[in-house]
Amino acid sequence: MGSRGKHRPKTRFRTLLIAFGVAVAVLATGSWAALASTSGGTPRSTQAAPATPPSFAPQADPPRETPGRTSRGGAREAAPTPKPKAVKPSAKPKARKSPFKVIGSGSCEASYYWESQPTASGERFDPSELTAAHKTLPMDSKVRVTNKNNGKAVVVRINDRGPYVGGRCLDLSKAAMAEVGGTGSGVIPVRYQVLARR
Repeated sequence: MGSRGKHRPKTRFRTLLIAFGVAVAVLATGSWAALASTSGGTPRSTQAAPATPPSFAPQADPPRETPGRTSRGGAREAAPTPKPKAVKPSAKPKARKSPFKVIGSGSCEASYYWESQPTASGERFDPSELTAAHKTLPMDSKVRVTNKNNGKAVVVRINDRGPYVGGRCLDLSKAAMAEVGGTGSGVIPVRYQVLARR
């Protein structure tokens, strides 16, 4: 009985140690489980190797089932044809209609004069007006005279008779001859058109 009493404190001490060890083991297991759940699986060592920097390499496209237009393996699709743009017709300027119609024409030589004198119509000749003399056309007839050398034209009013030189059919005022660029020549070949009101 005496020996049993001696060993009782040792037994208690062992029991305490075992209980303490079990408690430590339970605590360690709980913290181990908590650490494993937060790190997503197996617990990692606190002294793990330094983490490698994340890679920023672009991810590859998933494989396509059918090759696209740029694929070299398949047939290419036809490129869309651009639709032609509708061209609006440009508005043509309306040609000015002449108030006159041509009732006669011919060709001859024309001269000019500039001396102030009475005309066959009774009015005083004015070299600055666009007038002309003709042998037979009615007074106040309108005549378009075109210089054959340069294509310049002028419309004159007949208010006199003449010229009386062979080969000439018109004697223009100085202003009319200047319009067709013939004052330097004195006599020019012309085409004339007798005009009438429409």
